[in-house]
Amino acid sequence: MKIAYVLNTYPQPSHSFIRRELQALERQGLQVHRFAMRAADGDLVDPQDRAEAERTEYVLARGVGRLLQSALGAALSGPGRFLAALKQARRMGKRSEVGTLRHLIYLLEAAYVAQRCKALGVEHIHAHFGTNATAVAALCRTLGGPRYSFTVHGPEEFDAPRALSLPEKLTQSAFAVAVSSFGRSQLSRWAPFAVWPRLNVVHCGIEKSKFPSPVPMPQGPLRLVAIGRFVEQKGQMVLVNALSLLRDLDVHLTLVGDGEMRPDLEAAVAANDLQDKVRFTGWLSEADVTRTLSEAHVLAMPSFAEGLPMVVMEAMAAARPVIATYIAGTPELVQSGRTGWLIPAGDAEALADSIRHAAALPTEELAQMGLVGRARVFERHDVETEAAKLSTLFRQAGD
Repeated sequence: MKIAYVLNTYPQPSHSFIRRELQALERQGLQVHRFAMRAADGDLVDPQDRAEAERTEYVLARGVGRLLQSALGAALSGPGRFLAALKQARRMGKRSEVGTLRHLIYLLEAAYVAQRCKALGVEHIHAHFGTNATAVAALCRTLGGPRYSFTVHGPEEFDAPRALSLPEKLTQSAFAVAVSSFGRSQLSRWAPFAVWPRLNVVHCGIEKSKFPSPVPMPQGPLRLVAIGRFVEQKGQMVLVNALSLLRDLDVHLTLVGDGEMRPDLEAAVAANDLQDKVRFTGWLSEADVTRTLSEAHVLAMPSFAEGLPMVVMEAMAAARPVIATYIAGTPELVQSGRTGWLIPAGDAEALADSIRHAAALPTEELAQMGLVGRARVFERHDVETEAAKLSTLFRQAGD
């Protein structure tokens, strides 16, 4: 079976889970063509991402002339379908925050994707995130292209379901996927009852082979690591504030990632005189992330809004306990007191208390918590198992 993935920007350092999913599907015998609207800004650090970029067809790179040619071809070959897609683009654009013009651009992209899918023999399109990539997939379908499905991660889709035309996208799709039971419940809020049987849970997966026998816990004072984009919703500022409450504690934090909030975080670290306790690494390759996790005792994930963070899965696979916020799908994986600690979002004092608790535990107890978490994530998030679920859904959609 030949399918296509439609993505907005791919590959990206924070979207390695898509790469793993694609490659697992290919190992299971599916042919997967990659469409992305645009390439990532800046250089890709991870060689696996660079290899994926070589395999990806970038739609906007074809130029306006080529996209207009595809749209003209769609209008001439199927004027009724094109008019329906045009009306759909305008309808979605009026609801959205980005406006009608942007959705007319999505229509041009969809016309190109539909033309290419026909030439490639693609039977099904899958998109990640219920935002513009799924808009392109939906418009492509209206133009006569392949049926489509999409994976919703959150929190963006849950923040603005009407503006993203989520009910329409769900109703038109062959099926939709959430990465947690919480996510499926949020989709159920916006889908007609008749669509509920087409809402599925397929977890993001990890490759067990990338996490052999866990590295022993380091000796010495508590070492924390936090991994993710430097944006408000990830809560890194709360982590800095928590450290400012622990001046008597010998603890070190490594912040992996980058983003628009980096100057604010660096300023907060300096203002609280925490330079000797906090290190910024920028984005790291997947191998370096694994190494950094192995050098830490605990992962801190103080997010305000999430789907189900991949870094939590990766930390648990590396046998490291997790301090995370009690939000979205995270409590479905992290068990407070067994695999780490769950705290209220935005509560620096609760976060500081959990860090202090972790620092007081013997290394052996932290290691045991890590092993319990490792077993749990291997059971629930094996990429081969989850890709098999997705492959089955693709095949069943065509029956």
